Amino acid sequence: MAHALQMMESRFLTYVDVERGLAHATVEAYRRDLDRYIEWLGDHGIDDARQITTLHVEAFMQALALAGQSGTSRARHLASVHMFHRFLLGERMVPDDVSQQVRAPKTGSKLPDVLDVDEVTALLQAAQTADPQDAVGLRDSALLEFMYATGCRVSEAVGVNLDDVDFDECVVRLMGKGGKQRLVPFGDYARRALEGYLRHGRPALAARAKGEQEMRAMFLNLRGRRLSRQSVWEVIRRAGERAHIDRPLHPHTLRHSFATHLIQGGADVRTVQELLGHASVKTTQIYTHISPDKLIETYITAHPRAK
Repeated sequence: MAHALQMMESRFLTYVDVERGLAHATVEAYRRDLDRYIEWLGDHGIDDARQITTLHVEAFMQALALAGQSGTSRARHLASVHMFHRFLLGERMVPDDVSQQVRAPKTGSKLPDVLDVDEVTALLQAAQTADPQDAVGLRDSALLEFMYATGCRVSEAVGVNLDDVDFDECVVRLMGKGGKQRLVPFGDYARRALEGYLRHGRPALAARAKGEQEMRAMFLNLRGRRLSRQSVWEVIRRAGERAHIDRPLHPHTLRHSFATHLIQGGADVRTVQELLGHASVKTTQIYTHISPDKLIETYITAHPRAK
């Protein structure tokens, strides 16, 4: 890599980490993308940002395509390059943004995995237990009810602490990406499941802790410690098998279903964006997809010559 460009990259990464407060994973993604970009520039004799032209950015994108990178991967790389060049311009290290005219490859509109309402109901019922002594069953039911009720990310679910939940107002404080907090309501199903778990399930799990008990975490594992993200995957997998849902499930399935069902129920995209904690409404708009049946129904009822 060219030393001058490395220094500029280091300043940029400090900016997005410290000043913008982006999540560690996001900063690392920028680092990987820009390492590859600057290495490519160095291989082509460019060691100063002022030497970079639009043609260089386009050639870099072509090189990624020839290397077999998917459209999604190339689009992410270009987003990192765009951000880097905007930073250079803002810091007056370059006279203009040479990446501005370079467009991302079309990646198609991939819809998220979504369960319909009946499937979610079956999944949640499969996680329920009639045994008040079944601490794990009480936890699993409360966890899945909570995730579907709030649309939280798996990291947010395992990160929830006892004092984050207000049972009087039925709202929870979630810690999202970049340390951003938001308040999300939850309904009676989730409240009852959580209260049952806190009354009978969590104390039993907490008692299994060797040494000091976990005093803050809402959801505990079999050793009385904070539940891991990997364990949440397993909880959902087991419930899916018991519900006879014959396709792979993951924690984000409940988040996708939460958003889709809100949109289908009449919620506006802006409200769903706030509930999900999306920085941009564009991210939320993927949930506004329309099913073929709904499309046909709308056409028949709305078009003057459809009947």
